[in-house]
Amino acid sequence: MALVAALLAAARIVTLEEAVQTARERQPQLRQARASTAAAEARSGQAFAPLLPQLSATAGYQRTTANAIDSPGAASIPGRSGSLDTFNSWSDSLALSQLIFDFGAGTNRWRAAKARAEAQGATERATALAVDFNVRSAFFDARANKALVEVARENLNNQLKHLEQTQGMVEAGTRAEIDLIQSRTDTANARVQLINAENTYQTSKITLNSAMGVLGPSDYDIADAQMAPVGGEEASIETLLEEAYKARPEIQALEDQVRADQLTVRSVEGLYGPSLSAVVGFRQAGPSVDRLGWNAAAGLSLSWSIFQGGLTRAQVSEAEANVMGTVAQLDLQRQQVRADVDGARLAVRAGRESLGATQEALLNARERLRLAEERYQVGVGSAIELGDAQVALTQAAAQAVQADNRLATARAQLLRAVGRQ
Repeated sequence: MALVAALLAAARIVTLEEAVQTARERQPQLRQARASTAAAEARSGQAFAPLLPQLSATAGYQRTTANAIDSPGAASIPGRSGSLDTFNSWSDSLALSQLIFDFGAGTNRWRAAKARAEAQGATERATALAVDFNVRSAFFDARANKALVEVARENLNNQLKHLEQTQGMVEAGTRAEIDLIQSRTDTANARVQLINAENTYQTSKITLNSAMGVLGPSDYDIADAQMAPVGGEEASIETLLEEAYKARPEIQALEDQVRADQLTVRSVEGLYGPSLSAVVGFRQAGPSVDRLGWNAAAGLSLSWSIFQGGLTRAQVSEAEANVMGTVAQLDLQRQQVRADVDGARLAVRAGRESLGATQEALLNARERLRLAEERYQVGVGSAIELGDAQVALTQAAAQAVQADNRLATARAQLLRAVGRQ
């Protein structure tokens, strides 16, 4: 909480690294994934427990009658009958059993649970990748919106300057009054654009808070951070795919799930055969705790469900169908990874080219506005020409900001696509 409070303190500049680190600590999706992994590991332990020795103890006390009860067809037993006299009855027992062999049913059940735990661990890593990407994407959106606020503010300042110049020219009689009306309209529109840009920036910080998993104010500022080039971003699709297939946790999770489903098939098939256990027991009983008789026993226990109405066969069929379904998911995931890598690689390439073009357009737009202002001041240019130049500059500046944002987001996307944090 101390980190979150410091991060969201007023006038604090939040960097990309701080945003990502906060999400890794606070994001509920990631905390939920960690809890699911812990639960899956606990289920693995539960599946292993039946393979270990089982020791149980019981103790009992009864106040019971001692009437003799004749069974039909059996010789009569001499004794009291119909008496309401009661007597103490004490008993205790201790039993130890160990599974010896069950055709792999229990062992494969444990191995399947262990594979599912590993699959959940890979799913947790996939969630971490998604959280990192969402934070980076939200951060760069907020950074872009912050830059657009500056674009809108620069536009308003230029419009105010033009308004002051136009007003002086109208008063001097060198410009018509309609130019002044047009300049006032442009200035008012620029104010509206600035208000909207500031609101969009504040809204994007709320989105960033959500991506970080933070409940708190948004009265902080975004650092003007750049997304560094991704190592190998200019490599071939085959090289990037080779890395992605090895690193993407979604593929690892499904491979582990396929293995778990295959082990489940073997576990269920083990139910076709009997299970053998060793049993050791000790029992005491008597009318009082100081008059207990005892017996001890040791032996083997063989159990075999010979026919259950086709239950085991149906369970095997279900497990085999689950294997086929998971294999299909794995093939689909490989296709999705290829699409992710190829799309991110192309987006990075387009982003680099687009950024260079928009920066060149921005330089030309600034030069155009400078020339339009000079022409307007000397009475050669018109208010329309000046307004068009100002609009072109604002649009070029916005396009440059958006191009930079697209490149940063594409690089974040490529990191996720190849399985890097």
